[in-house]
Amino acid sequence: MATVVADTSFLFSLFGNDAHTPAAKSWAQQAQRPITVTTLGRYELGNAIRFAAFRKVISPADARASLAAFEADFKSGHLQPASCDLPAIVSEASRLSELHTLNGGHRSFDILHVASARLLKATTFLSFDANQRRLATTLRLNIGP
Repeated sequence: MATVVADTSFLFSLFGNDAHTPAAKSWAQQAQRPITVTTLGRYELGNAIRFAAFRKVISPADARASLAAFEADFKSGHLQPASCDLPAIVSEASRLSELHTLNGGHRSFDILHVASARLLKATTFLSFDANQRRLATTLRLNIGP
């Protein structure tokens, strides 16, 4: 079965309102399979939404609505959780960092998301982060949207 893994940039666009929201919503509506969200992605999205409210980019009410919609999509099956072995993720991320960060300038959490996708044997990796997409492409992951 095809496994589609989303990073936080995709999820923030899907459940928030930014320049990539139309593309994220379009992809999600056309998808014929659930989007996998890792434990790390679930944590990071929740924090990103709350941080956006703290910075007054969104209202606290919008933050609560986004988080409620995110949880509702787990209950409906549009999103599926994936817990990962944290030591295995960190080990793979460390390996990827050694191989790619000096030349690619990759951030820690971006590498953790790509490492998680690899360990989950993702067939598609959803991200709007250009540098993260480059790393995933280098590692032969299919990129969306």
